[in-house]
Amino acid sequence: MNAYVQPDFTQQCVVLADFAVDALIAEVNLTPKPALVDQRGSGAHDDLTLALMQRSAHSLKPMFLKMAQAAFQHRMCSLALREAIGEIGRAGETVMLETTGGVNTHRGAIWALGLMVTAAALKSLTAKSVHAIELCKLAGEIAKLEDRFIPQQALSHGQYIQKKLGINGAKFQAQQGFPAITHFGLPTLHKSRKIQGNETNARIDALLAMMTTLDDTCVLYRSGEAGLARMQQGAQAVLDLGGYSTVAGKLYFHVFEQDLLERRASPGGVADLLAATLFIDRVEQFNFKNK
Repeated sequence: MNAYVQPDFTQQCVVLADFAVDALIAEVNLTPKPALVDQRGSGAHDDLTLALMQRSAHSLKPMFLKMAQAAFQHRMCSLALREAIGEIGRAGETVMLETTGGVNTHRGAIWALGLMVTAAALKSLTAKSVHAIELCKLAGEIAKLEDRFIPQQALSHGQYIQKKLGINGAKFQAQQGFPAITHFGLPTLHKSRKIQGNETNARIDALLAMMTTLDDTCVLYRSGEAGLARMQQGAQAVLDLGGYSTVAGKLYFHVFEQDLLERRASPGGVADLLAATLFIDRVEQFNFKNK
C-alpha cells in the first residue's frame, strides 16, 4: 500500500499551530478549575490573569508553526529534529516572557504541546488520521532524544523539586508517552462526554482524572508533599461522587478547591497536560487528507 503524503504542508502547519493555540485558550477558559486561572479569576496565583494567559497563548503561534515546519523538513524522528524544535522552543519561551513581562505562563505547555505538534506533523506525512496512543508514543520518542544545545542555567521550580524529592517531572512524563493523558485524561474525556453530553463537565472530569495520579511539581513547589496528596485525593473524591456533573461532585469540588487555595496549591502541570489532551482530541477528529 502506498503511503499517503499530505500535499499542502504549508496549510498543514498552520492548522496544527492553530490547534495548539486553541487548546491553550480552551484550557485557560475552562471554568471552574481548582486553584487555576479561569473565567472567575486568578486562582492561587498573584501574577497571572485570564487576559495575560490568552496573550501568552497567542504569542506562541509562530513557535508552533515553526515546529510543524521543522517536522516536515526533517520528515522523521531524529536528533536533528529534536535539536531544531529545542531551539525553536527556547526562542518561543523568550517571546512568551517578553509578552508577559517576565511571568512564566506557558513554559510547561511549550514542552508538552511542542512535542505534540511535532509528532502530529510527522504522523500526518504518512497517514490521513492520527491516533492518540501513536501520537503520544512518537512524542515520547522525540522527548527521549537529548538536545546537546540546552544551555546551562539555574534550575526551574520543577527541576528543583525533582532534584530535592527524587521524583519524576514533565520530562519523564513525556518520555513515557504521556501516560497521564493516555490512561486518565483522554479516556475520562471520552467517557464523560459520551455519558453526560456536556463538554465543559467532560473537560473538568478529564482534568480531575489526571490530578489523581500526576506528581505535579507546581503543587509540590508551592505546598509540598501534603499539598500533592490533597490534590490527588481530593480529585479522586470528586470523581468517586460521580464527577463534576453530579450535585455531590460539585459540592465537594468547591470544598476541595478552597483547600487548594488555602495551600496556594495550583496544579499548573496538570493544566499543561489538559491543553495537550484537548490538542490530541482535536487532532484525532481531523481528516488530514481532505484539508
